[in-house]
Amino acid sequence: MSAASKTIPATLIAGDGIGPEIMASVTEILDVIGAPFDWDPQRAGMDGVEHAGNPLPAETLTSIRRTGLALKGPLTTPVGGGFKSINVTLRQEFGLYANVRPTRTIVPGGRFDDIDIVLFRENLEGYYAALEHYVPADGDPQGMAISSGYTTRKECQRIVRYAFEYALKNGRKKVTLVHKANILKLLTGLFLEEGRKVAKEYEGRIEVNERIVDACAMQLVTNPWQYDVIVTTNLFGDILSDLTAGLVGGLGMAPGANIGSDAAIFEAVHGSAPDIAGQDLANPLALLLAAGMMLQHIGRQDLDTRLQAGIDKVIKTDKVRTRDLGGTVGTRELTAALKQAVA
Repeated sequence: MSAASKTIPATLIAGDGIGPEIMASVTEILDVIGAPFDWDPQRAGMDGVEHAGNPLPAETLTSIRRTGLALKGPLTTPVGGGFKSINVTLRQEFGLYANVRPTRTIVPGGRFDDIDIVLFRENLEGYYAALEHYVPADGDPQGMAISSGYTTRKECQRIVRYAFEYALKNGRKKVTLVHKANILKLLTGLFLEEGRKVAKEYEGRIEVNERIVDACAMQLVTNPWQYDVIVTTNLFGDILSDLTAGLVGGLGMAPGANIGSDAAIFEAVHGSAPDIAGQDLANPLALLLAAGMMLQHIGRQDLDTRLQAGIDKVIKTDKVRTRDLGGTVGTRELTAALKQAVA
């Protein structure tokens, strides 16, 4: 069997709300291009609670541990019951230190055209480590909430190096280190210090510059074309990646990858949208773009190129678009058009 025809085990988590219908769309399209994934369907989110009493059933974690690869639809973390964020749990469970969020203009004619930015977010540390507690204040035993973040030199080096390596492999010219070291002098000062050390290793090959996070946010909506690759800490990366998604039409166009040394999980970063579930209204493009990132990850750039060309043809040339993109078609009609375009 040739390397190109070898099947690759992968965990498939359809998710909640619109998850099952957009996942069905994506797997149909992947079948047309001959994607080599051997899917192991598993449950999570509310689906996991209903069938196993847990939003992250043990069977799902075992599957990801076995395959080291997963495609995940939108999940709902149950309110109450002491359940921790599913996404945070997955990142910590599998050491998924790098969150990768590419932003590319697919629907032309918006407020911003020709956007092509990739944002790298440190995924395990910072304030999202959620080291929180109450202390008494003003006679109230819970009168003050305290949250502690932390940053380690090791993780700062690892995420910055990952961004530079990506830039090198993908013909990118510039990496921007985004921080708040003017105020959070230790917490993000450490990130900047280690980022500068790593940047020196790529001197003469990749340009580097630095931005304070608030200045970066402003510039992303005044002149986003000055940015190529952005790398930053957890909280700032979460905020800026949604901002960059807004430049190209919102979270319906925003894929994401969570990469670790032993596992990688690819996802649509939008919510489960239960209000439109089952109505043939959902846009599957974010999840489809995430599947394209998954193909790149396993070395099948040829299939990802075919997928991207099909998406561009359907959305840009044929103008077959769901309502959130200014069109009139539903999930099924868009899926049919995409299957034809990539065949």
